[in-house]
Amino acid sequence: MAEVIVMPRLSDSMEEGEIVMWHKNIGDKVEKGDLLAEINSDKATMDFESPKSGTLLFAAKVGDKLLVGAPLVVIGDAGEAFEHLLGGSASTAPAPSSNGTAVAAPAVAPAAQQPVQTAPVAIPSVSVVETHDTSRIFASPLAREMAKAAGIAIENLQGSGDSGRIVKKDIETAIAKVSSAPAAPAEKPQAAAKSTPSVPSTFGGESYEDVPLTSMRKTIAKRLSESMFTAPHFYLSMEINMDKATELRKQLNEVAAPIKISFNDLVVKACAAALRNHPAINSSWMGDFIRQNHHINVGVAVAVKQALFVPVIRNANMKSLGQISTEVRELAGKAKDGKLQLPEMQGNTFTISNLGMFDIEEFTAIINPPDSCILAVGSIVQKPIVKNGEIVVGNMMKVQLSCDHRVVDGATAAQFLQELKGILEDPIRLLV
Repeated sequence: MAEVIVMPRLSDSMEEGEIVMWHKNIGDKVEKGDLLAEINSDKATMDFESPKSGTLLFAAKVGDKLLVGAPLVVIGDAGEAFEHLLGGSASTAPAPSSNGTAVAAPAVAPAAQQPVQTAPVAIPSVSVVETHDTSRIFASPLAREMAKAAGIAIENLQGSGDSGRIVKKDIETAIAKVSSAPAAPAEKPQAAAKSTPSVPSTFGGESYEDVPLTSMRKTIAKRLSESMFTAPHFYLSMEINMDKATELRKQLNEVAAPIKISFNDLVVKACAAALRNHPAINSSWMGDFIRQNHHINVGVAVAVKQALFVPVIRNANMKSLGQISTEVRELAGKAKDGKLQLPEMQGNTFTISNLGMFDIEEFTAIINPPDSCILAVGSIVQKPIVKNGEIVVGNMMKVQLSCDHRVVDGATAAQFLQELKGILEDPIRLLV
């Protein structure tokens, strides 16, 4: 019996999902658990697996943004009538299956061709799955965007990811090849032609481009606005001498190859160690009570194109520097390739945002709910300092702690920063 499968709620805050690509065509046989589609939720691009076995009778269009609960696909027996399940009449139009033969596929009646966001009826618009070749290309959303911006035909590339999936690295390689290719020789002008200066069509004109909001960007804007204007923020800054941390990192990287410890790894480990003695910093505002978390899960902000992900290092206080380094790199790589899964971005109790690699010395971060605090980490700068009564060059790093005053008081936050400073200025404590 035909069954309508609706747009699932892939995260607790998801309101709509955008269909990125299909892995099956109308008329294809599918088994329960088969990968059907990739859906862009408000937090990540997620794989959608078939919840039942049967024939794919109907599917929404690539690029559609469907509200949670809206019809996504219909699965049933081959040739089975299903139009009545969608709440309206539908005609049929040929759509190629995966083997290239034509099968009957529904087309939505003109009355249903309303944008999902403005549809006044309960059943939003749906249409048949796109079946041209580009919808069958296995590529991450980031790779698709990069290829489009560079003018590269993604269907001509060989992917190096899982199951031949095209990822960021493949696009970068293709761009490098195009850049290194010799330029075609310029044609010689005709003898009668005269060189004339090119004249711009307009002078001093203004131009702009409207970029549609993705579900992810809308959610980032909503959640950070709520955080900024709901949680009463206050900020504490401190400067930390990273001389010993710099030396320790150098020694560790000489003996721990191929693992490479970054300064951010040291900060993650140091924060996790300090949080054990400051439970208020590791707490969450729950409306009518405060939740003090006994586990320490540190979120690490990772910026990708038009989005910000916060993968979570769980039980960071129980992991070695090597384990933290490996995990951060794996999760950051997934984020940049669009492969980060929802469970890998949930459960944070404290967050770190580090812009030091961009030469930012100091900045203010907005608290990442449900945390009560976020640490903004700047770059390490060599500057003159006074040490033992003498002026010497020190490796100094500024940090700023943003706190939710409903949960954390100023003295409590200051004590946490003091302990964090003590650990990073004597980092051998991280190894015991």
